[in-house]
Formats: sequence, structure tokens, C-alpha cells
Amino acid sequence: MASHRRPKQPNRARVTVLTTAAAAAVVLSSQGANAAPTEKPSKDEVKAKVDKLYEQAEQATEKYNGAKEKQEKLQKEISTIQDNVARGQQELNELRDGLGSMASAQYRSGGIDPSVQLFLSADPDDYLDKASTLDQLSTQQVDGLKKIQEKQRELAQQRSEATEKLKDLASTRSELGKKKKEVQGKLASAQKLLNSLTAEQKAQLAEEENRATRASARDALSAKVPAGSGRAAAAFAAAQSKLGTPYVYGATGPSSFDCSGLTSWAYAQAGVGIPRTSEAQTGAGTRIYSVGDLKVGDLVFFFNDLHHVGLYAGNGQIIHAPRTGTVVRYESMNTIGGPFMFGVRV
Repeated sequence: MASHRRPKQPNRARVTVLTTAAAAAVVLSSQGANAAPTEKPSKDEVKAKVDKLYEQAEQATEKYNGAKEKQEKLQKEISTIQDNVARGQQELNELRDGLGSMASAQYRSGGIDPSVQLFLSADPDDYLDKASTLDQLSTQQVDGLKKIQEKQRELAQQRSEATEKLKDLASTRSELGKKKKEVQGKLASAQKLLNSLTAEQKAQLAEEENRATRASARDALSAKVPAGSGRAAAAFAAAQSKLGTPYVYGATGPSSFDCSGLTSWAYAQAGVGIPRTSEAQTGAGTRIYSVGDLKVGDLVFFFNDLHHVGLYAGNGQIIHAPRTGTVVRYESMNTIGGPFMFGVRV
């Protein structure tokens, strides 16, 4: 028999909720359809953001270079200390063997000297403290025992120094890894922005850079500026020979460079050793605060934190390794992106 019960009416509150939700969905859909699509940043906006990221990457690069230099220095120091400890331990063993031979000979001759107790003690200092008089030992034995004491103290100090430097090395390696990751992150972000440009926009940016580079090269080559010293001139010539060489962060040549890598390499070709990082290079000579007093080959520093350096080329131009995606080139000091701080005559 068919049921004649009335169908259950929907709950009034539930109907209200559903109706409201549906209305909201219609409104949102309508707004989405009418909303203007998000505009892509212009070529110039992208360039400004990319330039800022490259600047931050270079700042991190110089810190990376400093950590890397410190790591290499610590590794050399630790290796030297470990070699010294190994030699010192061998000398200590020979000193102990020498005293042992003397004691054995004394024993065989029938005289049981208190100095034999030395070889029953692990601590020569303790033995000397407890000896009733030094007359109980021969002069030769006393000298040998003192040498053992001095060598033990020396080895203990060297081992302690090596331990501290190993801790410093571990900390430096950690810092190096963080700075490397930071540089790579900035470069990846810059590349992502560049990839958002059209092929035409990329070509326009490249042409703008090439045009600026050609203009700077003409200005530098036509300049009549006092040449630097023989060393500065030689360093400048070395940098000129690397025009067109790609920028790579952390690189010191000869096939790629970062900014301080180029300047340190160039001066090395002139037979002059200067520090690795831009900040450290500021102490490589006499500071010059006026652009008008600069000579070709002088180091020139930019930005308040001194994270960029190049070589003065005359007429307000420099030779430098600018940033990722560029090559060693001439460029006007006015287009570096940061203020000129001072020059250094090495």
C-alpha cells in the first residue's frame, strides 16, 4: 500500500543559509568576471627590482668571500699546528727514550738512583715536586727532565689552540654555507623576474646595457688622465686584458671574476698582493676622496658598506666586474647604482 505521508519540509534556517551562500557566489563570480587582470610590471620596474636584488647578492657575495678566505686561512693554520704537534710528540718520545736509557745503564751499574722513579710516574712535574733534592739526579738527567716538561707544556698549548681553531672553522663553514645560500636565493629571484619579461623586452634591456658599455669605453679610451705608478698601470693593463670575461660570484680569475676578485687578480699580475674582499682592500694604500685626484689604476669603492670595487679608468670611468649576467667592462661611475666613497692608491 502506497504511503500518503506528506513530504518533509526543508528546515527554514537551512534554506536561508543556502540561499545566502548562493547569492554570495553569484556576486563573487560577477566581481571576478568584471575585475581587470593584474598588470605585469613594466620592463623598467623589473629592471629596478632586478638591480636591487643584484646589489643585495653582491653584498652577500663579499661576506661569502670573507668567510671563504677565513676558512682557507684557518685550514692552513690548523694544518701547521697539527704538523708541529706531530713533530713535538716525536721529540718528546725521543727525550723520554734518552732518559730511559740513562736509567737502565745506572741500574745495570748497581746504583739504584731515585731518578728511576721518574719512569714510574706519568707526571714529571709531580716527580720533581716530590724529589727530596735535585742532588739525587745527575745534571744531565735534570736537563732532560726539564726538556720533557717544557715539551709537554708546549704540546698541551698547541693542542688547545688547534681545538679552538677547529671550533672557529666549523662556525666559519656554517656561515659560508648561509652566505652561499643567500647569494643563490637573490640570484634565483632576479632570474625569475627576468624570465617574466617578453623576448622583446629582454632584447631591449640587453641593448641598453651594451650601449652604455660602448659609451663608457669610448670615454675611458679618449681620456687624458695621469697614469698611476708602474704597479697601478700594470694592474690596470691586466684588468683591460680581461674585458668581456664573465662575472661569477666568488671567482678570482682568470676565466671569471667578481668585483674584488678582479681587482685582487689584477694587482697580483703586477706583483702586488692585496686582500681578497672589497672592504679589506680599502686598507691597501692611501685614500683619495676627490674624483679629480684619482689616477688610472687606483682602486675605487662604492656604496656605504663598501661592497663594490673597481679600477679607475679615467674621465669618470672604471673597469669592473659589475654583477651576475654581465662581463668585465668599462662603466661610468655615475651608473654604478651607489655613491662613490673614495679611492685607494696602492
